[in-house]
Amino acid sequence: RIIIHDNTNNSMEKMEATATAEVDEKLYSRQLYVMGHEAQRRMMASHALLVGCSGLGVEVAKNCILAGIRGLTLCDPFPTTSYDVGGNFYLSETDIGSSSSSSSRASLVQSKLSELNPYVTVLIEDGVTQAALNGSSEEDLTILLNKLDPYTCLVVTIPLPTDVLIQLNEKCRSRGIAFVCSRVCSVFGQIFCDFGNEFVCSDKDGETPATSQLESLTICTNDKGKKVLVAKVLEDQGRHGLETGDTIVLNRLSSKDCFGLKEQEEYTITSTGPYTLELPVASLDGEEEETRAVQGYLTQIKKPVKLSFDSYQDSLENKTPEFMFDFAKLDRPPLLHAAFRALDRYMLLHQGELPQPGNIAQATQVVQATKELYKGQIDSFTDKEERIVLHLASGSRAILSPMCAAIGGMVGQEVLKACSGKFTPIPGFFYLDADECLPPTLLPANQLQVSGKSRYDSQIAVFGKDMQQKLLNLQYFLIGAGAIGCEMLKNWALMGVGCGDKGHVYVTDMDRIEKSNLSRQFLFRNTDINKFKSTCASQAAKAMNTSLNITPYQEKVAPDTEHVFGDDFYDRLDGVCTALDNVEARLYVDQRCLFYRLPMLESGTLGTKGNTQVVVPHLTENYGATRDPPEKSIPVCTLKNFPNQIQHTLQWARDYFEGEFTQTATEVNNYLTQGPDYILNDCAAQNNKLETLQIIHRALVQERPESFDDCIVWARLKFEDLFHNQIRQLLHNFPPDQLTSTGTKFWSGSKRCPSALSFNTNEICEDARLPNHLDFVVAAANLRAELYNLKGSTDKAVFEGVLKNVLVPDFTPSDGVKIAQTDEEAKQQQETASSAEDEEAELLQSLPKPSELAGFQLNPLEFDKDLDGHMAFVTACSNLRALNYQIPTADVHRSRAIAGRIIPAIATTTALVTGLISLELYKLLSPPQQHCNKLEHYKNGFVNLAIPFMTLSEPMPPVSTKSVLQGKEWNWTAWDSLDLPRHMINPTMGELIDYFESTYDLEINMLSYGVSILFSFFANPAKVATRKQMKLTDVITSINNHNNNNNSKKKQQVQQLFGNQQLYVALEVIATTKTEDEEEVELPYLKVRIR
Repeated sequence: RIIIHDNTNNSMEKMEATATAEVDEKLYSRQLYVMGHEAQRRMMASHALLVGCSGLGVEVAKNCILAGIRGLTLCDPFPTTSYDVGGNFYLSETDIGSSSSSSSRASLVQSKLSELNPYVTVLIEDGVTQAALNGSSEEDLTILLNKLDPYTCLVVTIPLPTDVLIQLNEKCRSRGIAFVCSRVCSVFGQIFCDFGNEFVCSDKDGETPATSQLESLTICTNDKGKKVLVAKVLEDQGRHGLETGDTIVLNRLSSKDCFGLKEQEEYTITSTGPYTLELPVASLDGEEEETRAVQGYLTQIKKPVKLSFDSYQDSLENKTPEFMFDFAKLDRPPLLHAAFRALDRYMLLHQGELPQPGNIAQATQVVQATKELYKGQIDSFTDKEERIVLHLASGSRAILSPMCAAIGGMVGQEVLKACSGKFTPIPGFFYLDADECLPPTLLPANQLQVSGKSRYDSQIAVFGKDMQQKLLNLQYFLIGAGAIGCEMLKNWALMGVGCGDKGHVYVTDMDRIEKSNLSRQFLFRNTDINKFKSTCASQAAKAMNTSLNITPYQEKVAPDTEHVFGDDFYDRLDGVCTALDNVEARLYVDQRCLFYRLPMLESGTLGTKGNTQVVVPHLTENYGATRDPPEKSIPVCTLKNFPNQIQHTLQWARDYFEGEFTQTATEVNNYLTQGPDYILNDCAAQNNKLETLQIIHRALVQERPESFDDCIVWARLKFEDLFHNQIRQLLHNFPPDQLTSTGTKFWSGSKRCPSALSFNTNEICEDARLPNHLDFVVAAANLRAELYNLKGSTDKAVFEGVLKNVLVPDFTPSDGVKIAQTDEEAKQQQETASSAEDEEAELLQSLPKPSELAGFQLNPLEFDKDLDGHMAFVTACSNLRALNYQIPTADVHRSRAIAGRIIPAIATTTALVTGLISLELYKLLSPPQQHCNKLEHYKNGFVNLAIPFMTLSEPMPPVSTKSVLQGKEWNWTAWDSLDLPRHMINPTMGELIDYFESTYDLEINMLSYGVSILFSFFANPAKVATRKQMKLTDVITSINNHNNNNNSKKKQQVQQLFGNQQLYVALEVIATTKTEDEEEVELPYLKVRIR
């Protein structure tokens, strides 16, 4: 329970009192792995007031509504301007200028925001006037102040007079209401947070509580001469990850005598090393120093922390912003703090108006005011600082979509922190800028002149008309139309990307829309479920900007779709943007971008964490230049016999699901359609004939059910086999007191000694509080019924009636069973397994002939983490296995995340990273003479909204290789290739070799295409002479056994080999100098155009 103040009107207390609503786990599935159920319920009981519905306001609203707060009230009586339309995706050019009350920005966006989430109430605060917000009426402002009491959080997203903001903030502080204030001007953004004097944060970082496994407990004497108890954790499970002062609990201790330690009792630890920690216990005086091998689990308990915030007035006047985002700009936060204050002064002196774009005189007034406010913070106000402030002032009216997305993602998360009490809020002021996008000096006034009617006025006011035309004529390829893809399409529609006569956007995604997508992929609605993402996203983006030229595809981007996305497709592109969810696809796209020398905009999220990477041809390293190490796989023997973590038991349960309900059906259906030939040929070739025969025999003869009752019986016997009999056999082979050859206990360290389970339908596990015994039988029986196309049931009475009559055979462990202790032993046992031809023949003879089962097929069940029946089985199966080995069990929610390998996701992080990467697109379009052809002006980003943390840094340059060509040193990178002149299209191999050797003064030793060697110095001279006369494509075709004298057929073969869209081939070349030493020269690939 979180209480911020003792004030009875505190909104958090009200929220806690009503936070009992059920969470829609289908809708909030991915978000729940970020926020958790408790925080989600708090959000579902909270209400926020949003002041300002321009570009930033609608971004914040969208993020909060998708996250599922209870209600959002919009307060914005102002009419729409052309600047608003540049950042607000729910406003159009037809809304500009209307001043009626029904045409206020709040009224225009309410209905569309309401569509985002049926659980969220979106209201309008009608009683607030423009006079209240612009400070011209104290009476009207008082009305607004008196309306704040019901709200958990007040968020302001438009420029308001300083005095108004101070009064709003003081009112919020007095009533325990969180206060968030933010705005965007051009490529500059400002955020301020004040959550009061005693804001209690339930989880400061959102990280999963640290868990480790005990290896031993030791009484020893520390450096102060005091006896202490030190716990050591298993090193092969990783570092304990705890800090001094953290709280832990212990459970599943293998020994009753643990120096007084008790399970489930909290201990505040002292970290003494990466694998050791000191535990507080009663006095150990008189105890002998000793070490005891003790197994068990220690789990971190996260404690709430109390945070205090300064008021808006104090922070504005007395506190320098401390939140850094770019360590190349250490002086930027105080400069922007002063500059935004100077803008506020300008507004106060000019009836609330901001400087006009390109008006040097007005911008200079802001510069002068900034200098006055900035005095004493630096020695001098340089041209660099003056340029920043001039651009801020000149573009202060501009509302850019990427900046709204970036700041809106951060502000949205701050609102959610206020509503949920989870994660650490921003401490006061935060500033973000992307001044690298801007020209070195202000552009001429005619370039910055706006019409007052165009959605592109904001961008023209910052970057000029020429830049806007470049954006309109861009041709970009977006790969993925999920969360990042939806946000990117929204940004592009507002920016005008692909909206000109020569522009186009191509988007591909092979997935269909699911309900769980709707909490963060905001272009989709309930009515779109099961439709293709790319199609629906394209339609929604075009509705935002009808000028958008967009083509959706439903193809994956991979080698087998190069006939769709081939050379001529990439040849027309200006760049590629990835919105993918796996590394393999990213690496393939990265290679395409390298080959075609296209920029790539890459971003990804993991819960509140996000990253961006801009890849610029020849300037930065490519995406695949650095890679994370591969995930460690779980040894098979650990899964099969020696699990010690819930991850192990879940993987085992999922493997069992696939073997029992997927592989079995596949093998049976193959036999029924292909007959005995399938076993005699296909299975024999794979050396698994006996195993396949046993599977088919069990499914069609030994265990084939005739009714659902048979399925229940089968499930009960499976329980006995898996969780009782097999465990008893394991303990027969390796008794609890067994010692290894070195004299140590066999069941020690990571090997946990199991115990067999006795079936009990009323048994409830301690951790997850689930009836796993009964759940297993119910889920297994229903999956079995579905496999055989029988009608299932979940009626408990049905199961009780059958289970009481099931005869469970007695089990006696066998002496001849071999159980491998390691993967190597398992492999040796498999290799030395004796032939079983007689058993195979007998099983094959006993199978019913396929003709006897005409029309009969099993229904293969592919594991789907989003199907409750599948997860019910996997969870129960995993938990029973965990109970065998005294491993803490997991509920369905956590099991779904682990078994389904779910990536946590929330809309706020997605909005932020797409905003940051869209800012890099501006830089890519900068004129060659502008500073953005320098590496340091591009930014890769890493963010963590939970802490909060952001760092922007310049990308790494590409690694170069030094070679000497034509007597000159050449440092080439992965971006380079040796290109033939444009007129040499599909040359003969002789022409190619002659050109290469004469141009580069090198001798070719070998020329290859893929795995095919086209030319080598050791090849048959006659064959070489023949190939030199042939076209390059004919040489490649002939090597691939496609050569034919018929010209029309040859043309068809070339098209089949290379694809209709392929324009180039890449050849690997090994060449040496023509000197006596014939030194090999390291070279990039040779790029040859064939059409």
